[in-house]
Amino acid sequence: MSLTSISLLIIAVSFALIAIFVVKVLVAASSTMKNVAGTLESVESKMDGITKESELLLQKSNSLADDVQHKSESLNSLFNSLNNVGASVGNMSESMNQLSASVSRTSEKHSDDLAKFMKWGDTAINMYTKYKLRKQTFEGRAPNHDTK
Repeated sequence: MSLTSISLLIIAVSFALIAIFVVKVLVAASSTMKNVAGTLESVESKMDGITKESELLLQKSNSLADDVQHKSESLNSLFNSLNNVGASVGNMSESMNQLSASVSRTSEKHSDDLAKFMKWGDTAINMYTKYKLRKQTFEGRAPNHDTK
């Protein structure tokens, strides 16, 4: 065997070993790529589900926002009505205070008149009582002219 044939044999074995390692690397890379492709398909299907759920959630959020807006507008009219009721109650209270003050002034005026009337009435009753007493006293002294 000559040196050239040994060199060629070593080169051939080296190429064979390199080819085997390249095949092993390509098989491992192919397996990795298949795993990556499967993972990407899984992620893609999950993303589709997430996208659909996100769209539904967005629709519900918009519906809820519209409902809240409608109810807020309804509450605004309620608060306006309550504000009007409060103003009416305030006006009524003011009217009642004025009426009370007027009644109080009138009552004080009539109270004085009533006190005067009561004094005159009391004086009249006293005078009538004295008159009756004098009449009885006078009748008790006068001779009895009754004949039976």
